[in-house]
Amino acid sequence: MTADGLAAVIRAEWVKFRTVRGWVVGLTVAVVLCVAFTFLVANGTHSGICTGSGTTCRSGHPAVPTGPGGQAVADTYEYLSRPLTGNGTLTAQVTSLTGLVSTNPSDVAPSLSATRPGVAGWAKAGLLLTPATAQGSAYAAVMVTGGHGVRFESGYTHDRPGSLAPRWVRLSRSGSTITGYESADGRSWHQVGAARLPGLPATVNVGLFVTSPVSFRGQAGHPTQATGTFHQITMTGATSGGWQSHGVGMGPADFYPTLGTGSAQPSGDGFALTGSGDIAPAVVQGLLGTDTAASSLLLGLIIALIVLIVIAALYITAEYRRGLIRTTFTAVPQRGRILAAKAIVIGAVAFVVGAVAAAAAVPVGERILTGNGDYVFPIGVAGLTRIVIGCGLVTALTAVAVLGLGTILRRSAGAVSAGIAVFIVPYLVGSSLSGGAETWLFRLTPAAGFSVLDALPRSDLVDYPYTFANGYYPLAAWAGLLVLAAYTAAVLITAGLLLNRRDA
Repeated sequence: MTADGLAAVIRAEWVKFRTVRGWVVGLTVAVVLCVAFTFLVANGTHSGICTGSGTTCRSGHPAVPTGPGGQAVADTYEYLSRPLTGNGTLTAQVTSLTGLVSTNPSDVAPSLSATRPGVAGWAKAGLLLTPATAQGSAYAAVMVTGGHGVRFESGYTHDRPGSLAPRWVRLSRSGSTITGYESADGRSWHQVGAARLPGLPATVNVGLFVTSPVSFRGQAGHPTQATGTFHQITMTGATSGGWQSHGVGMGPADFYPTLGTGSAQPSGDGFALTGSGDIAPAVVQGLLGTDTAASSLLLGLIIALIVLIVIAALYITAEYRRGLIRTTFTAVPQRGRILAAKAIVIGAVAFVVGAVAAAAAVPVGERILTGNGDYVFPIGVAGLTRIVIGCGLVTALTAVAVLGLGTILRRSAGAVSAGIAVFIVPYLVGSSLSGGAETWLFRLTPAAGFSVLDALPRSDLVDYPYTFANGYYPLAAWAGLLVLAAYTAAVLITAGLLLNRRDA
């Protein structure tokens, strides 16, 4: 198969495709239906987690803070701080970290009267520097955790592990660079991590903090509370004023589920801080019904796929039905070349349709959702690009696979039915299942391709059941596309083998 020969066949197949007005109109219809159904789904959705003043937004619902990078974050903790001007160092010994776990799930008002002893794995007690105590502010912190040893974290997403045992921590500022240290004895120090906070003002807040996130047993989340005790606290640098206590993000208007209220009390020559919440990327927990703009695209994408399945099937079966396939094979005896050219044409056309539909539908869905006052997780330019390209690849791979089914079955009705059964039904079945069975469908069937719509954030810093029931696909976007591509390749190879062995 020469490149020139294939190019000529591709041109001929493209002319053949675009001269059928019904197919071209069908492509436009697919885009319009995708956008229209996205509009309808978004307009009918209201999660009750409000950030705007839309007509369906009920007053009093919390908003999610946004971090320095524009990402949704959890920023809820008890903070005891002092102002620091210029460079300086804060050192403390964390002598204990204890906690309580609510026996009621997070969708029930948590009460300290319904708790059991326990320390969450990501409960945190340590030292934190930030230019402001407003939620979403930049920060750097070194801490002892309930189950993950000493950590140095900054910007809500950057994490460096230390050792498992030390209980001495130190935070040092040099210009805009913040460095965290750990020590087993308070004399010999080891650097855990460092971070640069651009635009850091001359005077910042530096102090002690405690927080404790929701703990999960299965699908049920239980708010927790932690108490950290700090002793042998020393501070160098230009400090002013006394220690000030701040309950950051622990008010009734804040979104993160907390247990009790925070406090900071003297304890011998130090302090005991009690806090609840988390400093980490925000995930769905505490955001019942939270949406992404991509989630409202799903039904529209399925409708568009059905239209493309019909067109892809007709692209080959119409020639069998009218007997034109013999003329095609007479003009180009290399049947594999014909199948490859058709696959390239229908794949390219379907990719453009899927990408254009997604590029138009996602902003529509986001605008409608935010206009209604619903909270929508930000996805950013990179996330939007991945979704647009991913949707184009899903539609392209599906169309090429259905072309293969049409080549195998030679009947329009059979190819369309098989295409819907193989590429649409597994998603519909999987989305209605629970208990883990849906996980295998979204791992092992073409429904894995829909993982390109998974725009909800995940983080290794947050213990959470990232399950389909909570809006998370079991495979990463590109892994899901590889599963779909494997099915497409298998169908196309089978179609090529049969095409060369059977009579026209």
